[in-house]
Amino acid sequence: MSETFNDMITPEMLADPKERRKAFSIVVKKYSEPLYWKIRRIVIYHDDANDVLQNVFMKAWNSLDDFQNKSQISTWLYRIAINESLDFVRRQKNKISADADLSMANRLMADDYFDGDRTHALLQEAIATLPDVQRTVFTLRYFEEMKYNEISQLLGTSEGALKASYHIAVKKITEYVTKHNDT
Repeated sequence: MSETFNDMITPEMLADPKERRKAFSIVVKKYSEPLYWKIRRIVIYHDDANDVLQNVFMKAWNSLDDFQNKSQISTWLYRIAINESLDFVRRQKNKISADADLSMANRLMADDYFDGDRTHALLQEAIATLPDVQRTVFTLRYFEEMKYNEISQLLGTSEGALKASYHIAVKKITEYVTKHNDT
């Protein structure tokens, strides 16, 4: 589909007011699912991921005039998605939740859209304890299997810093899971 997509959508179409809506609807159709999963791995919950995804597309739509075609549309959207996800997580940390006494693992297990087991929930809980940058780097490297040079371009950080963040994150996750594993 990517060949067809590249033939169908060009930066000129996104810039043309007559073609913009049609072109953007194709962009939304193509990138909704992959963006959703990138966002979901950062914000964890289904409903939150949907909200952030809507914000990503609204921000992208409102910023189409600023898209300079210096990167691929996918890179531009992923950057918006990661920034929106991190902003969401920061806002959530600042809120006092009514269910603050429940662990994330327990809340995940109660989520109708969560299809993992207790171990997966514990892993997600461990990831949630990481600082924003470490969580993002870990998520992109471990779940998305992105290369360090791709993450570097996406986040605007050196590969060395990313490698250090990833390895520190792995160590913290390992320690957390070992400490909290009931089995």
